Amino acid sequence: MEQERHSTRWVSGLIIALTLLVGILIGKGWENTGHASESYEELLILAEVLSQVQKNYVEATETKKLIHGAVRGMLATLDPHSSYMTPDMYKEMQVETKGEFGGLGIQIGVKNHRVTVIAPIEDTPAFKAGIQAGDVITKVDDKATKDMTLMESVHLMRGPKGTKVTLTIEREGADAPLVFELIRDTIKIQSVRSKVLENRIGYVRITQFQESTPKDLSHELAALRDQDIQALILDLRNNPGGLLMAAVGVSEQFLETDKLVVSIKGRNGREDEYRARLKDEIYSYPMMVLVNQGSASASEIVAAAMQDWGKAVIIGTTTFGKGSVQTILPLSDGSGLRLTTAKYYTPRGESIHKVGVKPDIVVDPKAVTVVQSSGPKTGNSSAALSRVSPSRESGGKGKAETENISSGGEAAGKQGELKDVQLQKAIELLTTWKVFKDLRPL
Repeated sequence: MEQERHSTRWVSGLIIALTLLVGILIGKGWENTGHASESYEELLILAEVLSQVQKNYVEATETKKLIHGAVRGMLATLDPHSSYMTPDMYKEMQVETKGEFGGLGIQIGVKNHRVTVIAPIEDTPAFKAGIQAGDVITKVDDKATKDMTLMESVHLMRGPKGTKVTLTIEREGADAPLVFELIRDTIKIQSVRSKVLENRIGYVRITQFQESTPKDLSHELAALRDQDIQALILDLRNNPGGLLMAAVGVSEQFLETDKLVVSIKGRNGREDEYRARLKDEIYSYPMMVLVNQGSASASEIVAAAMQDWGKAVIIGTTTFGKGSVQTILPLSDGSGLRLTTAKYYTPRGESIHKVGVKPDIVVDPKAVTVVQSSGPKTGNSSAALSRVSPSRESGGKGKAETENISSGGEAAGKQGELKDVQLQKAIELLTTWKVFKDLRPL
């Protein structure tokens, strides 16, 4: 009885607070008075529902959980990229953008309402245990993941170094669920890697856009320059994006000062432009940019800027098409909102939202007939263009999959070697480019 009186007082307080909130908003000058009245009525309905749940639901409920659920549901009606973050999730998000956190090393997504592995990160607990792309995570410890949000799933798998977590996984071809007991570790994501390929072609792969990515890229480009490269391949395949300013910082290393990188337009019609700043050095090699359907958001900003300004030839398949901007808005209790607040536009003024960046040269690995060799090759370019996947029929207990830096994350067979046809095409074009450039008439 005491609990019921407490719940009634709490809901009454909520109604008063909501009423005051609507009054404040009206006082600040909502343009449409009808809209204010309608919102007030809907807020009263929310308070009524809370009251009925508190009084009549078969089990005792926690008001905090109900409110969080209502907020999550509200944001879910907007778009897939807007979400609510609890205080713990908000802290984890801030840590993740810095490229280091405690966890397992799995890139995940929600597919058909199921938590699905996009890819394990190399040299992490998940990678070493044999977690594979396409695995469906059905349980984290004893909690089923069905209908979980992405942030909720991430929160369960993150944790301090040295702590244990058990994943139950469904894998295509496996007769029964696979169980992995993993020990969390400090995951350090190296967002930029580079090497020199044949014919003095530099190769740079960016896996995601973090705070340090522009600085890391500058360091790698300087190292490649010192090795006297003559051309450059920038690999953005399966890069889901990241920070907007990191994308601007990457782009401006190839663009002249004041060139437009991207513009952003919000609901109120305001437009913000992001232009290349003055740099000590601008790299102007003949360049190819590799993209695929996994290239999204910040990756698309860079690819579009290179394409629009004629700085590179784009090779691969059409990108994901995430042309919206999410703003992180902190809330009073330490939680946060990830809210879509604007759309971004390429230097040509085009939106790629739900359209993507179309490559100049389409190279679709799925449409190419691939001949697998009997074993790894060495001493030629094929070794640098392939991913090797040793047999792992033991349900995650066998050898871990190894991925060459230049594989770009394309799928491979369970035996032998698979040529990276997109990278091969880029090398061929750059080599041909150099041949024609060096032609000298008698």
